[in-house]
Amino acid sequence: MGNINAIITGIGGYVPDYILNNEELSRMVDTSDEWITARVGIKERRILTEEGLGTSYMARKAAKQLIQKTGVDPDSIDALIVTTTTPDYKFPSTASIVLGKLGLKNAFAFDFEAACCGFLYSLDVAASMIQSGRYKKIIVIGADKMSSLVDYTDRQTCVLFGDGAGAVLVEATTEEGVGVQNAYFRTDGKGLPFLHMKAGGSVCPPSRFTVDHRLHYLYQEGRTVFRYAVTNMGDDVMEVLRRNNLTADDVQWVVPHEANLRIIEAVTKRAGIPMEKVVVNIERYGNTSAATIPLALWDVESKLKKGDNVIFTAFGAGFVHGASYYKWAYDGDSLSSKK
Repeated sequence: MGNINAIITGIGGYVPDYILNNEELSRMVDTSDEWITARVGIKERRILTEEGLGTSYMARKAAKQLIQKTGVDPDSIDALIVTTTTPDYKFPSTASIVLGKLGLKNAFAFDFEAACCGFLYSLDVAASMIQSGRYKKIIVIGADKMSSLVDYTDRQTCVLFGDGAGAVLVEATTEEGVGVQNAYFRTDGKGLPFLHMKAGGSVCPPSRFTVDHRLHYLYQEGRTVFRYAVTNMGDDVMEVLRRNNLTADDVQWVVPHEANLRIIEAVTKRAGIPMEKVVVNIERYGNTSAATIPLALWDVESKLKKGDNVIFTAFGAGFVHGASYYKWAYDGDSLSSKK
């Protein structure tokens, strides 16, 4: 028996029906389509508007589509990981809610939080679990209802974010030359002042004061975050290429965290990779945090071919960042038509 590796065998996705475009945003806050497009490259974002629905609803939708597309037996799933910054509740875990709704009888579930790097990190965790030999099938979901954190009076941040979920099935394989190959992850602990939510945690619990002073919204110092994101994501991609003796010519696809079109362009230019190899869907979805990478895979699945060299990269709050190298394991057009 050969060495066990982890491969993605299917992708599911979900975005809400409601589209918040730049024209509508310009009626809510002092902005314009031209201003938003020029600075971040976003035209519209999907927003979950139905009352009483949270991140678990979108995660469940993405996972259900994934299960239907792949035809996997739900009883064969060993674990379910939901990576999110916007859990339904402080507890229980959003993953436990999703598992219950899906009726997975033989799996355990947990949440994983690494902001916009969440999917990248949790995919590596799932791969390590698979490689241990103890688990064979794991669902990894990146999902965020970013509209629940957004202050729609702040034109610097409200234009950036949308809601959505993406899910992948990670399975064990002994086939050589496919699956997770390598990863380079780092965390810079200096990021707290520049990107955070001021209240709602144990340091500053909710109170009348925190609500009255609008402290339960996302806060970001955009220029600092932009600079760190470009530098770290670019360096991380180059480090992964170096470690695996790859050049830009060897890479078929780069799938970056969809935070800002200018960041994506600067990162790939820094790494010497042409934009035609880069998956970009930020124009339609905005920044969906942990959901951006799986949603990008979902969109481009039909173009992915077995053996393609894929580079993932992301950067998020806490100044967590990294890149990973993955060799695609199936021809995507065989499943993408089942969306």
